[in-house]
Amino acid sequence: MSPRTSPPFRADHVGSLLRPLPLKEARARFGKGEIDAAALKAVEDREIEAVIRKQEEVGLKLATDGEFRRSWWHFDFFRGLEGVELVTSDTGIKFQGVETKREAIKITGKVAFKGHPQVDHFKFLKANCRVTPKMTIPAPSTFHFRQGRVMVSQQAYPDMEEFYHDIGLAWRAAIRTFYDAGCRYLQLDDTAWAMMCDPHERDESRKRGDDPDKLPSIYARVTNAALEGKPADMAITMHSCRGNFRSTWIAQGGYEFVAEQLLGNTNLDGYFLEYDSVRAGGFEPLRFFPKGNKQLVLGLVTSKSGRLEQRDDIKRRIDEATKYVALEQLCLSPQCGFASTEEGNVLAEEEQWAKLQMIVELAEEVWK
Repeated sequence: MSPRTSPPFRADHVGSLLRPLPLKEARARFGKGEIDAAALKAVEDREIEAVIRKQEEVGLKLATDGEFRRSWWHFDFFRGLEGVELVTSDTGIKFQGVETKREAIKITGKVAFKGHPQVDHFKFLKANCRVTPKMTIPAPSTFHFRQGRVMVSQQAYPDMEEFYHDIGLAWRAAIRTFYDAGCRYLQLDDTAWAMMCDPHERDESRKRGDDPDKLPSIYARVTNAALEGKPADMAITMHSCRGNFRSTWIAQGGYEFVAEQLLGNTNLDGYFLEYDSVRAGGFEPLRFFPKGNKQLVLGLVTSKSGRLEQRDDIKRRIDEATKYVALEQLCLSPQCGFASTEEGNVLAEEEQWAKLQMIVELAEEVWK
């Protein structure tokens, strides 16, 4: 089987990487006002250059900036949109036994994308890559699900259909802007699709004023609106997540509730699906995955612990997945990033790199 020369790759990863100590120290000093933005950027630049080289050294055909300039995987992007206000919330996002910082967003006006600092972040990544530079931004569905109707201004959007319409246009503009900056591999990070598979999360969605039974078809429509006019030489994938903060999680449940809409009715080039624990269910929902050129990236290696999986176990699970998806349409990655927020998961950097190295070696063995 010939190796893939376009993304997603046989050995891939979701995007975020553990923040090195010098970067953590610089961000802490910046937060205290001890250094200015220029000094912080100098440290970020240096650490990003180093982490790009490390990704290349372990044999990956892609590199991200590790999301080193971000505090959150999603809020840093959201607050750069028109019509969005970052607010202090009563509580943080509740994970299993731990809670995030008390930050949230409100939609206070008409949503639009009119440029963003992360475009320059991508340009720096591209300028320093010898492999394919991969950019990650949150998915449009994530912009709605956890906020829900209660966080959307009635004055700005008396009709939610207008809101969904504007989200599609905003992400379409973002995609075009990143493309014009040279991006050919863009990943949309999402928690909405996978969390809807949990009955508890669907109940919480109803409390926020939404109907979760209708959301999969709405999100498919919004995603396709965002992808409308996507250039043929740009690969756009989506990563689905049940929560990833300091090695904990929020939701559980297999993909059956969303599989037909997510896999069968969205015009994405690839899907990163979590399959590192029993919380993700079995491979049966993959029967909705269409034959053809799309790629499905199996997240069989956990980013939540430093324990290195048994290689034969991973191979067996890949073989099980081929009952539903042809091997040539499969790839391998961790189930999520290693640091969805700047705090990072509970494992060491050397354990992170050992996992990525193993994924590269397994991909070479499985897709010879």
